[in-house]
Parts: sequence; structure tokens; C-alpha cells
Amino acid sequence: MRDAAINLRALPEQRDLIDQAASALGKNRSDFMLEAACERARSVLLDQVFFSLDADKFEQFLALLDAPPAPNPGLERLMAIKAPWDAESQ
Repeated sequence: MRDAAINLRALPEQRDLIDQAASALGKNRSDFMLEAACERARSVLLDQVFFSLDADKFEQFLALLDAPPAPNPGLERLMAIKAPWDAESQ
């Protein structure tokens, strides 16, 4: 059961746009807005990952980032396959 209120003001055009999108998904305005806001909130939080390293570990981390990638035969095979949309017309 939802018991925490979230109130906001919107321009009529914004409300109408939200209502139209919600209706297209078979949702009401509140459900649509709550779902969209939570989705965006998760995205923002996932982009805010923080980790701490001492100086030695940080140097090791930088060295790994700067090092060339290890050979990957599977990836090389995959990249050698021509995409269907790049194929010449037959």
C-alpha cells in the first residue's frame, strides 16, 4: 500500500504528454510517473558508483586501464563477421 505522497506541479502540456504516454501503456498518470521516476533514479544511482584505493592499488588500477587488451580470439572472430545490413546487395 502506498502511503507516501509526492506532489509536483506541471504545465498543462506536460501533464497532457504524460497522460498520453501513460494511456498508451495502459497505465494511469501516477503509476506511469512513479515507474519513470524510479527507473531514472536507479540509472542515476548506478552511475554514481564510488570505490576507494590506496596509492599503490590506484597505480595498479591505472596500469590495467592503460595496458593494451589481451588477445581475444572469440571477439576477433565475431568482429570479422559482416553484419547483415552491411552486406552488399545481391
